[in-house]
Amino acid sequence: MDQVVIVGGGFAGLAAARRLSEEPVEVVVVDQHNFHTFQPLLYQVATAGLGSADVAYPIRTIFRRARHVRFVHGRVSGFDLSAHSVLLENGQELPYDHLIVASGATAATFDVPGVVEHALFLYTLDDARWVRNQVLAALERADAAASEETLAPVIVVVGGGPTGVETAGAMAELVDIAIRHDRLRLDPDRTRVVLLDGQQRLLPSFSPTASAYAERILRARGVEVRLGLGVESVSTAGVTLAGGELVMARVVLWAAGVTVDGTVAADLMGRRGPGGRVMVERDLSLPDHPEVFVVGDAAAVPGPDGTGPDGAAPGAGRLQPGDTRRSLPQLAQVAIQSGDHAARQVVRRLESRPTTSFAYRDKGVMATIGRRSAVAQLAGGTVFYGTIGWIAWLALHLIYLIGFRNRIVVLINWAWHYFRWPSGPRLILGDVPARPPAASRPGRIGCPECRR
Repeated sequence: MDQVVIVGGGFAGLAAARRLSEEPVEVVVVDQHNFHTFQPLLYQVATAGLGSADVAYPIRTIFRRARHVRFVHGRVSGFDLSAHSVLLENGQELPYDHLIVASGATAATFDVPGVVEHALFLYTLDDARWVRNQVLAALERADAAASEETLAPVIVVVGGGPTGVETAGAMAELVDIAIRHDRLRLDPDRTRVVLLDGQQRLLPSFSPTASAYAERILRARGVEVRLGLGVESVSTAGVTLAGGELVMARVVLWAAGVTVDGTVAADLMGRRGPGGRVMVERDLSLPDHPEVFVVGDAAAVPGPDGTGPDGAAPGAGRLQPGDTRRSLPQLAQVAIQSGDHAARQVVRRLESRPTTSFAYRDKGVMATIGRRSAVAQLAGGTVFYGTIGWIAWLALHLIYLIGFRNRIVVLINWAWHYFRWPSGPRLILGDVPARPPAASRPGRIGCPECRR
């Protein structure tokens, strides 16, 4: 029986494993964490809206009834494509007949000085717990020294995409809760949340009207939105903007984008697309290695202009020199659909049938801006705002959240949060390390020396 190795237990990796779980193949899922993280809700863990266990689920439990799916807890250090094996840090090698690389991405620092040393990131569960500790600790320090003007907590969020917008809105709510319900002695006029972005509008992947709505709601909730400003450096004092202005900050959260550089997918040979993503054929296979597929955030997944006239014609079509086709954004839906498609292509190869081009089914994009405020933009361009958009956002996230227990807990938590503000675990936990875990900071996954 052929063995399929899937690197990564995120959206793309799980979608591929689920598709293959009923096929006559042995599936091995390998990940450095033994759980799947629901990344769209990490910002709620970071802002004390949800607990860690609410957004994570054990991978072994997910596939407990799948006889041909096995999980390996380990960190991938590289690939030997000629020998058809995946190399682990502990020296173990996993042989494969087919390989699906769904290793995701990591935070992109754009070589801005001081970002790695002084900013916080929000890409893993460890990141979210670390951010929560730092934010709550900053608020407590400000309360303990309420008379000292220099200790006014300013939280700066860099990045105006969905993660930055959602985090800034949730941070503003957290500050409001701290003042109104936890009775921290904070000056509302000096305890600020600042959202910075180099572009001229928030949520650039949304319509201009949706971007304008998001900015209006954030400003109404006390977030200071500053656009068209590049970041020159980050230090212990705060963020220095292009031009020399220093924005004083106690906490700097970096949500400016992601890159594949520094992850194991960067070890794969071939050309790179935007953000270091691996350029793949139209069936998502690696050029010159049809047995290897790259999916999700790790891949430059071809968009509609790269799929052929019907979007699913037999035959992948070769990646041509100078091919500049548009790549799809790094979204959960792209990851899920590309992982599922790669698994289907493995089955087609086993059945000696030609592969097909990937065709993405756009289901729209969403972003929440806090309680009862969200934007939900459908594929046809229709946009829902406010409470309707917020309810649509809630429903979609509950559908995709893994685990019945997690769905119930999150639903109850959100309902409680809707009717009564002070919900969520506002706990400064002692088991969170004194600095961000090395494995979650920008750098080479599987190379400790590169993560210092």
